[in-house]
Amino acid sequence: MRTLCLALFLLLAAVGLALAVMPTQSITFEGGGAGPVTFSGEKHRQPCTTCHNKDQFPAMKKGKTPITMEALYAGKLCGTCHNGEQAFASKSNCHRCHQGYPEK
Repeated sequence: MRTLCLALFLLLAAVGLALAVMPTQSITFEGGGAGPVTFSGEKHRQPCTTCHNKDQFPAMKKGKTPITMEALYAGKLCGTCHNGEQAFASKSNCHRCHQGYPEK
């Protein structure tokens, strides 16, 4: 029984570590003049390495990788997925990320 409980605990811990932000967590960034941006773990259920890799977000600490809209529009950083094909396009949906940004 102890072995089973330990195995279950380790499995749950591994699943938790595999997600960049736990489904119940979120991280808020200042977001520049367009208003703050909240990264929701509930909406972004991906393994850490999906975004945290040498090409996209090499650092795992908030604020270590500068995020600009120019980079997103060029298909980098968040724009890798938010391109209108994999996820909504960042270029035409400012209000979906920037809290308080008016909808068109």
